[in-house]
Amino acid sequence: MMAGFGLIPADISTSIALAVCAIAFVSGTARGFSGFGSALIFMPLASSLAAPRLVAALLLIIDFVAAAPLLPNAWIQADRKATAVMVSGALVGVPIGTYFLSRLDPVATRWIISGFVFALLMLLLSGWRYRGKDHPALSVGIGGLSGFCSGLAQTGGPPIVGYWLGRPLPPVIARANILLFFGASDFFSLVSYSLTGLITADAIRFSLLVGPVYGIGVWSGAQLFGRASEKLFRGICYALIAAAVMVGLPALDAVLR
Repeated sequence: MMAGFGLIPADISTSIALAVCAIAFVSGTARGFSGFGSALIFMPLASSLAAPRLVAALLLIIDFVAAAPLLPNAWIQADRKATAVMVSGALVGVPIGTYFLSRLDPVATRWIISGFVFALLMLLLSGWRYRGKDHPALSVGIGGLSGFCSGLAQTGGPPIVGYWLGRPLPPVIARANILLFFGASDFFSLVSYSLTGLITADAIRFSLLVGPVYGIGVWSGAQLFGRASEKLFRGICYALIAAAVMVGLPALDAVLR
């Protein structure tokens, strides 16, 4: 029935589309509660069911729409000068990541995504926070790394979050810096994806189906906040990310798919 509305790409079955929606709900719930983990759960699993290029574009569209209403306040509250330095790195990193996404074989892309997500999970588990001095070159480098991860697989969160939360800043400013950075990074990704043909009509139509499910997940996760132990839920998120990496490995295709 849903395929009749033209929202599902022709090469994706209704059952796979429903599975992608389920993954979107779980990853949205994780983000709504803990503020992280959506891409790290969504990308390995969804890219094992559909083309990584389509999945990355789909997540970009959904995230950009979801985050847009938060940007005006972030612009007011953020340290715009410091954020601009980091954004300059993303301006270089995003197109490089996009280039690899558009050129690499889908299976090779999935291996890279799994490797990146595993490394970023280790970063999250380590509790790393940068507490050294603020050097412009370091800010540009972290922005470039995050931009590359975003361009390749929309997984640029952990380096930025680990850096900003370790700075001696009020939480409101740190959060605003993060939101503002990803607003700019997502814009760069939209431009870069569009120029390389990754933003397709299929991705836009599919986002109309998956996006609301993701939004419901975010809302559900936000409702859970304060009702459950944050430590427990973060542990569940880490476990889900680890499971997503394992299940999404191309080596397991013959067994799981």
